[in-house]
Parts: sequence; C-alpha cells; structure tokens
Amino acid sequence: MESTRRTIAELVAARWGDHRPGLWFEDRVLSHHETAAGAAARAALLAELLPPGAEPHVGVLLDNTPEYPLWIAAAALAGAAVAGINPTRRGPELARDILHTDCRVLVTERIHLPLLDGLVPPGVRLLVTDTAAYEDLLAPYADAKPDPARATPEDRLLLYFTSGSTGAPKAAICSQGRLAAAGRSLVDHFGVRPDDVHYVCMPMFHGNAVIADWAPALTAGAGVALRRRFSASGFLDDVRAYGATYFTYVGRAVQYILATEPRPDDRDHVLRLGFGTEAGTVDAAAFEERFGVRLVEGYGSSEGGAAIQRTPGTPAGAIGRAAPGDDLAVVDPETRTECPRADFTAEGRLLNGAEAIGELVNRGPNPFEGYWANPEADAARQRDGWYWTGDLFYRDADGFLYFAGRADDRLRVDSENLAAAMIENILARYEGADAVAVYAVPDPVAGDQVMATLAGTFDPLAFDAFLPAQPDLGTKMAPRFVRVVERMPVTATNKIHRVRLRREGFQCPDPVWWRPPGESAYRRLDAEDVAGLVAEYRVRGREELLAR
Repeated sequence: MESTRRTIAELVAARWGDHRPGLWFEDRVLSHHETAAGAAARAALLAELLPPGAEPHVGVLLDNTPEYPLWIAAAALAGAAVAGINPTRRGPELARDILHTDCRVLVTERIHLPLLDGLVPPGVRLLVTDTAAYEDLLAPYADAKPDPARATPEDRLLLYFTSGSTGAPKAAICSQGRLAAAGRSLVDHFGVRPDDVHYVCMPMFHGNAVIADWAPALTAGAGVALRRRFSASGFLDDVRAYGATYFTYVGRAVQYILATEPRPDDRDHVLRLGFGTEAGTVDAAAFEERFGVRLVEGYGSSEGGAAIQRTPGTPAGAIGRAAPGDDLAVVDPETRTECPRADFTAEGRLLNGAEAIGELVNRGPNPFEGYWANPEADAARQRDGWYWTGDLFYRDADGFLYFAGRADDRLRVDSENLAAAMIENILARYEGADAVAVYAVPDPVAGDQVMATLAGTFDPLAFDAFLPAQPDLGTKMAPRFVRVVERMPVTATNKIHRVRLRREGFQCPDPVWWRPPGESAYRRLDAEDVAGLVAEYRVRGREELLAR
C-alpha cells in the first residue's frame, strides 16, 4: 500500500502501470503511468547531466506546468533535490539563489528566459522545456522505467527558499522521508481517495503546493490538476472542468476568489475542501456560505519545525492546537518565559495583546532538517535547544493558538516571505533617502503589508518613477505605506527603533503616503483614510494587531 512507502521515489514508481488519468494541464491529460514514465526519463537524463562529484541539485524555474511535478518526481528517483527558484525575484538575488543551492542543472521555460539574461553562472546546464532541443535530449530515455532502489528517506528532495532578517538566502531542506510522511498524514487527516482530484493553483516553488497538495495526491494515487498561475476569475471554471475535490491556498487567494462576481451556479461543483493558511475567519465563513466548501486553516512551514492542527471545536479565529508530539509554547524572546494566556472581551477582542503575543517555539523533538549551507541560520532557528518559528502567536486558556504575524523584520506579503533588509537596500538608492527602515504592518485580512520609514526628502511622483526602475525590486516588495521623518528614531544603543515603528504603524504623528488597493500612485494618507482602514481591521477581527 502507498501509505507504507517511505520515499517519494517509491510512491512515483507505484504509479507505473496505472493508466487512469492522473495529471491535467490546460488541454493536456497524462495518465499516472505516463507521469511515472516521464519522471523516469528525466531521472535518467539527470544522471547523465550531473558532473561527477557535484551536488545532485536541480534548479526549477517554471510556472505550474507538468514539467514541475515531473522534475520533482525525477529528482526523487535519481536521489537528487529540486531547488524551487522563485520567478518574483530579480537580478543578483535570483542569481544568488541558483549559486547558493549549487545547482548544476537549471530547468526553465521560454517565458522566464528574460529573467535569466546574463545571470546563469558558468557550469550550469540550462534546459528550456518548451523547445525541440529539450525533446531531443529526452528522446533517448523514453524507455526508462522508474527504479526507486537508490532513494532513501534521508535523501534531500526539496530546497525551498525563505527569507531572514539579514536578507541572506535560506533554502529549507525537506527530505524524501519527511515529504512522504506529510503526504501520509494529510491523506489520513482528510480521507483523500484515489478518485479525488487535487487542484494545484498555488505556485510549486512554495512548499504549500508540493507538501500540502501534490504529496497527498501522490500518496493516495489521486489526480492532480495544474493551473499555470493562480487566477481568481478562472478558479471556479477550473474546478468544474477538472472535477477538483481539494485545493490548497495561501495568503489572500481566498479573498481574491470572493471578490469575483457571484453567480447563481457558484455551488455547482464537486469541490469539498480547501486547506491552507491566512484566509481569515470572516473570509473562510463567506467562502463556505457562497461555494459550500469548507476551508481548513492550518499552520506549518517548509522547515517542518512546528505544526498546528485544526480540530473540531477550534474557536473562530484560532488556528488550532499543537500537533501530537509537539511541545509548543508562546514565549517572550527577551525573557525566554511563556507569555500569559490571552484575555478576550465578550465579543472576542484580545485585551492583553502586548503581554500575550510572543514568538511560537517548539521545545520538543521536531523534524526540522536545517537549511542548505547556512549554519548561521540553523543556529538562529534552533536556540537553547528549542525551535524558534519566527512567527507571533497568542494562546487562549484552553490552549488554542492564534496567529498574530511575523516576528523581527520578516514580512509575509500575499504568501511571499520577504526580508526587510533586502528591501531597505533597494529603497536606500532613492535620491532623497538619508536612512530607510522597512517593516511589517498587519494586512487587514491576512499576513503583512510593507511599510517604510524614510528619513530625508520625499517626492511621491519621483518615488513612483524610482520603484519600477529598480531591477531587483520583486513584485511584492513595493511599500504600501511610506512614513516620512526628519530623523530616524533610534534606541539607546543607536539602532533603529523598529519596535516603535511597527507599533505606531500608519497611525503615527508623521506624514504618511500610501498606495490604496487598486491605485498606482502614492497619495497622502488622511484622517478619513485611517478611519476606513481601522474599520476594515475591526470588521475582520484584526484591530488588536495594529498595536502589537
């Protein structure tokens, strides 16, 4: 049985001879057998392309095309690892991702070639999947069969980038054994069946799509339907066309779907479950009301150091309780002591956020497998024998955990983890900037928004022109809010007073410029704007996060 298999390679090989439809993409359909055969061919090609003694790492810079899961499966068969290369990165940062993960093979497609212009390091073999040359390379291996014998549960399989406070790349390691175990766990938890179809619309360079969507489908022998890039307007049509029964989401995807025009046939589908993070209680309820689909909020990271499971009886707004075996605590990072439990009003508003909100840590054994070639990041994540998540939480009297944002100067914007230092380095090029600080302010729905404080002179028109001219400014790095000060606030040790900046947010005594949603230019934030924003946070139950 698939549930007893301990490697992804074994699960891939188990699909050999299964001629049911297994992979849908646009107008293409591959059987489970064809996907196993395709993985075997690519594994054989990879064995030829990797230089002797090189790290068996393959960079994959693709949209959600069939080539993505085929290359993950191929890497599993070959005992290799896939480094998910994020197409929202730019310039030197993109090149550094490839270099840092020691990729000797880089798989991409023609649409992404402009991103790589002049960036592919010497010694890296570039494969462009939608070309005749690529098909010619694969042709000699068409008869290859999947052989899982060389794979072990300890083999690295995924290297997924996260961002830390220094801006240095961190590639979280996920082994075959951990990914297979995650697939088994979700199959058991959600009752995934072989006749299910998992709709993968989140990008596969993120752990969410692979760990929470593709892996349980592979484990159960279920089908997978791919969407090249997430589309709110195309979501329901895809769900119907593919007969999708399950999907995953991150960030504001659910809100984007809800923003589409309601239709009389919104419940005409077989979709039964969505699993993800950061939908928000209000939008999760609205999604179920409109589409008849239950959303299950969970918490976990590509690092695997901590997990929270939603169980029956979880209060509205809570993520859930610690997973079995996890010794989770909400800790004050300064004192290393547990924060007091949260107190709420009768309406459910948090009363003691300043004391109750702390960093979530796992004090027990955990499956964190480290970061690739980054001992400093390993040490920062595992301190005092504990695993520090870098995420802020609070906990109620019954032990239920509530997500409260990102710790330090890490930001999570629309499902993307960003490093403040990286954005600061870019904004520091602005001619009027004497000093820049970048930090997170909570998003009204989920995650964070980018806010910058700029000491110096600020011209909104010049700043508007400056941002798109920066080649390494990612698509989600532009500040939503810009606070302008004469002098940067500092601590007694002359460091930027980030805690104060975050706490004051956009409700501060200094001028603030902002880009409202849907607008392309910065304008002055006025009292009416602030009142409207605060009201939106209040409606969504996140007002208390404004003063964290």
